[in-house]
Amino acid sequence: MWHELFALNPSAAEKILRAVLVYGFLVIAMRLGGKREVGQLSTIDFIVLLAVANAVQNGIIGNDNSVTGAVIGATTLFVVNGLLVTLIVRSRSARKLLVGTPSVLVKDGQVQEASLRHERLSREDLLQAVMEQGAGSIEDVAHCVMEPNGRIVVSLKNVDENAVRYEKILERLSALEDLVRK
Repeated sequence: MWHELFALNPSAAEKILRAVLVYGFLVIAMRLGGKREVGQLSTIDFIVLLAVANAVQNGIIGNDNSVTGAVIGATTLFVVNGLLVTLIVRSRSARKLLVGTPSVLVKDGQVQEASLRHERLSREDLLQAVMEQGAGSIEDVAHCVMEPNGRIVVSLKNVDENAVRYEKILERLSALEDLVRK
């Protein structure tokens, strides 16, 4: 029993190579798949991720059910990921290649249709994101960008003075609450 728990069927080197190759494939596939935040995954996206995880499992560990094989595969994935993140942080060209660049979705109240199609966003998705950030309509937007991580950032044309006053009141209220707590 103990032997089967820890004995490796394929060698450790093969397990490491398998994990690196599958990781590389997944990075490329996710990069080509487009920008989305994990919290923005649709049900279909989530199902695909689950199916992919199941599909690549044997590719990573091979025909092996040992604890040792699982630990080697998982450790390899963590190490390769750490190295890749370090490369992305240190190299602008690697960041551009692996993470991507922002996409302008709206410029001066005009939807950039090509960018919307490229990012596979509907006008409804865009309008919802714009309204969540305080705009009444797309025409109120000076600049709207989808960041490489999938986050949509909106800059409004005219800042609503009442909204600015409201924010200042909230800041003062928060400061007063802090004083009262002391």
